[in-house]
Amino acid sequence: MSHPHPSQPSPIGLLSASLRRERERLGLSVSELARRGGIAKSTLSQLEAGVGNPSLETLWALAAALDVQVTRLIAQPLNQVKVIRAGEGAVIASEQANYAATLLAVCPPGAQRDLYRLAVEPGAPRSSEPHRPGTIEHVVLCHGRARLGPVGQAVELSAGDYASYPADVAHTFEALAAGTTAVMLIEHA
Repeated sequence: MSHPHPSQPSPIGLLSASLRRERERLGLSVSELARRGGIAKSTLSQLEAGVGNPSLETLWALAAALDVQVTRLIAQPLNQVKVIRAGEGAVIASEQANYAATLLAVCPPGAQRDLYRLAVEPGAPRSSEPHRPGTIEHVVLCHGRARLGPVGQAVELSAGDYASYPADVAHTFEALAAGTTAVMLIEHA
């Protein structure tokens, strides 16, 4: 996760407070949440203490165990005008691939979408497990080339191309050129 603007809480600080809040909301112990998320209790304890650098996979596992969207764990508090400059924001890296997602906008109450800026390099593809039923991902490729979409139905995009696909099935994102960037909107049912 990257460093925020000096007036904003750090991404790990936001995550720490959010994990504790959501775990306590469900009445779960650290041990039980770690078990449900399939992560080490020591890892969860460190994250709640505000130390560590969780992977995208860890955040998704914890969000699923808490039955919340991952953005509820890492989003900055909402202001009237929100600007995230290139190179700023909560960046979360994948353990599986050279793939980093920066949260740009959170789904506000009553709305059902989240917005990310992606920076992906060639190498291992980023494989995603199915999200909640009815979830759709929308991607605009900004630079480079990528192959993405449901496993077995992935499509190749070039800069400027747009694709949408069901994300409630296993899906993938693979950069085919160095410096590939995209904007992804996840629409939740």
